[in-house]
Amino acid sequence: MSQNGLTLRYGCNPHQSQARAHARNGELPFAVLNGAPGYINLLDALNAWQLVRELKDALNLPAAASFKHISPAGAAVAVPMSDALQRAYFVHDLDLSPLATAYARARGADRLSSFGDWVALSDEVDESTARVLSREVSDGIIAPAYRAEALDILKKKKRGAYIILQMDETHAPTGTETRDVFGIVLEQTRNTQPITPDIFAHIVTQNKEIPPEAQRDMLIATIALKYTQSNSMCFALDGQVIGNGAGQQNRLACTEIAAGKAETWYLRQHPHILDFKFKKRLKRPAKINAIEAYLRGNMTDQERGVWEACFDAVPPPLGEDARQAWLGQMRDIALSSDAYIPFRDNIDRAARTGVKYVVETGGSMRDDEVIAACDEYGMLLAMTGVRLFHH
Repeated sequence: MSQNGLTLRYGCNPHQSQARAHARNGELPFAVLNGAPGYINLLDALNAWQLVRELKDALNLPAAASFKHISPAGAAVAVPMSDALQRAYFVHDLDLSPLATAYARARGADRLSSFGDWVALSDEVDESTARVLSREVSDGIIAPAYRAEALDILKKKKRGAYIILQMDETHAPTGTETRDVFGIVLEQTRNTQPITPDIFAHIVTQNKEIPPEAQRDMLIATIALKYTQSNSMCFALDGQVIGNGAGQQNRLACTEIAAGKAETWYLRQHPHILDFKFKKRLKRPAKINAIEAYLRGNMTDQERGVWEACFDAVPPPLGEDARQAWLGQMRDIALSSDAYIPFRDNIDRAARTGVKYVVETGGSMRDDEVIAACDEYGMLLAMTGVRLFHH
């Protein structure tokens, strides 16, 4: 690594063998402490770092993100977890620091998507956080600093190949950014729009009360969208993202994906699922896959045979009535959209998954219909006037 350039393993794909990162002026704002990053690693790392830095600035709490393919699978701040949530996240046997709590929440939002994630942390990595990470399948991490004992733990991951980046917290990029597409250079001003509570001031529904916890979750969902591939919709609750629908060509698909992930997140906390009797020494990814398969249902005979082999006692089905009764307890969820909501169908879908607080840009021809739908469900709708597309 030179002072202002770094040769990468390869580009987006292994056959794109010539790849490097370099600073336009001066040195790179990060140091490679271990491993060899690739092109996608750095895209995830630099987007994720911006997200956790902004969450920390907005809420003054340690923040974490779990990134996959340039979008957050999860993001969270350090809010204490219930016993049920700790069990659902497989961290009930650990003593968690605030930073470790933030990462456990971020990783637990969508564990299936977070397999092989890129980790971003807002604060110095402590031993507690490193121990959580030591048990997870992850590609790399970016953070401003590492305690010696944490660095020793992380350097042992992936047989010593785990990628560890240390970010310069003082780094401030120039006001413009460029991209080369098919030999054409595109340039734009950087998205420096601050996401603060002031952005929620224009409330257009009859319900105008934002409790502190709801405001926190609205901030988390909106900041997460700022670094999520568009179109995107994000559900947040209890200090964390619980469902992120990213990169779809229509907004209802984003809402459907995000709501489905949020419902899976909540179902994983069902007492019936928390009491699953897995085989001893069954690895964590296998447990996660078994839970996901159970929640999906409709297994083939071959799939069911593999699934049943995960358990000492095969769990009986969770009936549809029991499933719907459990999901019916979901409430007070914050939903943020990276642009205006064009039709009320998004609100109708969100209402089925307990959404109460909605953030969107506003400016649709059907704003009145969307507002009326929110009023029907007793939701609060804040129109920000700010679009947050990210590509």
